[in-house]
Amino acid sequence: MIVGVTGSSGKLGSATMTHLREHGHHVIGFDRHGSVGFDFTQVDLGDYGQILDALLGVTARHGGLDALVHLAAIPVNGIVPDAATFDSNVSATFHTLFAAHRAGIRNVVFASSITAMGFPFEQAPPSLPVDETFTRAHNTYGLGKVAEEAIAAQLTGWTEGASLTALRFTNVVAPDEYATFERACEPAYRRDLLGSWIDSRDGALAVRLALEAPAPGFRVYNVAHPESGNSAPSAEVAERWFPGTPVASDLGEYESLMSTRKIQRELGFAAQHDWR
Repeated sequence: MIVGVTGSSGKLGSATMTHLREHGHHVIGFDRHGSVGFDFTQVDLGDYGQILDALLGVTARHGGLDALVHLAAIPVNGIVPDAATFDSNVSATFHTLFAAHRAGIRNVVFASSITAMGFPFEQAPPSLPVDETFTRAHNTYGLGKVAEEAIAAQLTGWTEGASLTALRFTNVVAPDEYATFERACEPAYRRDLLGSWIDSRDGALAVRLALEAPAPGFRVYNVAHPESGNSAPSAEVAERWFPGTPVASDLGEYESLMSTRKIQRELGFAAQHDWR
């Protein structure tokens, strides 16, 4: 499969590029910055003409894509003013998804976020673990992700057979960032993330599984490690952080409070890397 990846120079993007190549896919990266080479083209996603042109074909790179992975974004609030975060991210995603529609690319996977489901969870979620049926934004980054999911859901009806999959990633941890888990026994550690995390290599695995099992329509999956980034049992953590909130009777001892049951059940996701 010939796959384009926006945000290819980022933490998750670079892991995705490597993982897809290791599994036999021809991958071309699209980003504002990156190493010049046969597998990379510099593209400004703020310019719709550039992204449309890049998806249709790039001399000496590709003559058309079978699938697209959209990971490019301003990654958090605070880097630029709040309204600029929303404007930049939503515009880039609309440009990318609409260009894919125009180019006839029917298999698209894109990054959504835990911020579209209540982060930083100053208000308790309706139940735990939190699944894909719950949507709530508390900052402009999260509001942008809610808007992007809504745009994708509508665009699936514009191209027959189109498969658009939103992956709600939690905090992505690179292989050299595991020292952060030295704090795993602290009572409030990762509370704003429901204790969740995902190794960048397992995030790339989730991308590949979604790409290789497209389904017509719009889908949303949470992407986190199936087990918590906290050392305490999950039921204990849930009661400490969200007293009185209903908790699933079958919650695993260390199961993530950001539910990954759907992606495990439907895509066969099984994380390969664990901080423990």
